[in-house]
Amino acid sequence: MRRLSLLIALCALVASPLARAGESYSGHAMTMYDTEPAKYGENFTHFDYVNPNAPKGGQIRLGAMGTFDSFNTFIAKGNAASTGSVETLITSSADEPFTVYGLIAASFEWPNDRSWVIFNLRPQAQWHDGAPVTADDVVWSFDTLLEKGAPGYRYYYSAVESAEKLGEHRVRFNFKEAGNRELPLIMGQLPVLPKHYWVDRDFAETTLEPPLGSGPYRIKEFEAGRYILQERVADYWGKNLAVNRGMNNLDTIRTDYYRDTTSIRLALKAGDIDLRSENQSKAWAEDYNVEAVEKGLLKKEMVPHQMPTGMQGFVFNTRRGIFKDPQVREALGYAFDFEWSNRTLFNGQYTRTASFFSNSDLASSGLPAGEELELLERYRGRVPERVFTNEFQPPVTDGSGRPRENLRAATALLEAAGWEVRDLKLVNVETGAPMVFEILLYSPAFERIVLPFTRNLEQLGIEASIRLVDQTQYINRFREKDFDMLVWTWGQSETPGNEQRGYWGTDAADATGSRNLAGIKDPVVDELIELLVMAESREQLNVRTRALDRVLLWGFYVIPQWHIRADRVLYWDKFSRPDSPVRTGVMTGRWWYDETKATALERARQ
Repeated sequence: MRRLSLLIALCALVASPLARAGESYSGHAMTMYDTEPAKYGENFTHFDYVNPNAPKGGQIRLGAMGTFDSFNTFIAKGNAASTGSVETLITSSADEPFTVYGLIAASFEWPNDRSWVIFNLRPQAQWHDGAPVTADDVVWSFDTLLEKGAPGYRYYYSAVESAEKLGEHRVRFNFKEAGNRELPLIMGQLPVLPKHYWVDRDFAETTLEPPLGSGPYRIKEFEAGRYILQERVADYWGKNLAVNRGMNNLDTIRTDYYRDTTSIRLALKAGDIDLRSENQSKAWAEDYNVEAVEKGLLKKEMVPHQMPTGMQGFVFNTRRGIFKDPQVREALGYAFDFEWSNRTLFNGQYTRTASFFSNSDLASSGLPAGEELELLERYRGRVPERVFTNEFQPPVTDGSGRPRENLRAATALLEAAGWEVRDLKLVNVETGAPMVFEILLYSPAFERIVLPFTRNLEQLGIEASIRLVDQTQYINRFREKDFDMLVWTWGQSETPGNEQRGYWGTDAADATGSRNLAGIKDPVVDELIELLVMAESREQLNVRTRALDRVLLWGFYVIPQWHIRADRVLYWDKFSRPDSPVRTGVMTGRWWYDETKATALERARQ
């Protein structure tokens, strides 16, 4: 499930005469606020964090879990794999928090109130068949995604009035609302698709024909469900752009599909794949104690990053009757013993998450004060009183694995909510129905984490079972919100905005494929999201995001899990990269194949 990267929105680095007159702006870059100028000038040659002279060549081999049965990633059908060839109008820099530069578009124009945006396309942009990328393609892409794309697109672009062709290489988007600083950036992230290619094909159906693209890579060969081999496009139109110089250095990228993560780890240690980002703490601590790591042939690195870690947690589907009461949701949170899990299962590598915007200035902490308190006072009586009186913290245990005090607190909350234990079963006082629910998973590795949680729930008289399904079934049930509880992660950018409507907004609660998995329908949450979207400064954005964070936390829509402020990566020592770190952590797009290292590695392995 691909996440759209929603990083930024608005303000020119280099202003036109109209901008000086205070009427409209134009430039080669966009940033969030006037006080945050873009780092790179109009004539910059490359980003500072790349090697502009990086050699081209070599291959990187990757492993992925699961399977694929389509290359159409834009519809709510099938289990699609990305072709690596779709481009957008803009691209972001990795050493600035809120700045984008032109990719297919060379420059942008917009008014003070952000009620529209114009993109001026590069005349040299072309598809892999040599046809030019035009305004017709951009308008067609927008209209088609609304009509035939996944339902999320219709919701995501709901604030866009129309897409309008102004010339062969000039397109304008008109918005239904003014003051939304992120909308121009959202339209800049529109996937641009070839109209002439799709005219004789059904966009609404899955396909294993690699679609035509315009990007630096295209699919050379594949076997459905087994592997995909992408090749670098030798005559790629954008290879000399400043935003691409030093990037996309590898000739081929091969991705092999495996049944589970254990197989992928074995393939890595055997040298059948070159790189893995490890997401399991136990495996990181125990599975790579091998000679190749000890000798430095297989590199094992923790790469710090400065990105918000978002929220990972057990998600309650409040559409289910048993989870409608916040007291019930709060009570069940006491059954998750993070301290024991972190010590026993995770080798102490994780930090408990206590915010939907953790690892950033956007996260709430302490008690609300100043402008944040003034904002929340508007909703006193409509939000839990603890928003004002208590700092949110998940329940804490002694880590012994016997959270008796926590389970007693949970029992008291459940009794207050109208539940009691009869014959060792927790039942509803009025109906007599037992509390029974299912936790939906598709990763077998999560079973060992969920089982202790279900055992604690059992001590409360709750029957919670684990339902392990394959990836395809999981995706379908996710789309249709057909679950009681699942584990999910909401990623966050440094500039949260319109995507929050899809995460927590009422209109998204019943939308197929939306990220409002909890089914939140709260007018206060809706209002705070709109205030956040319309923030006019970084300080105002922080205040409004923290207020939203508190209201979500005290709604107990999730049982928070954990996060880590670094990427864990292993790779065979045949690649090089610039020394300068980036905010985003590991960034393999700037790596290159190092012939000297590869030769030395081969000798050492022999």
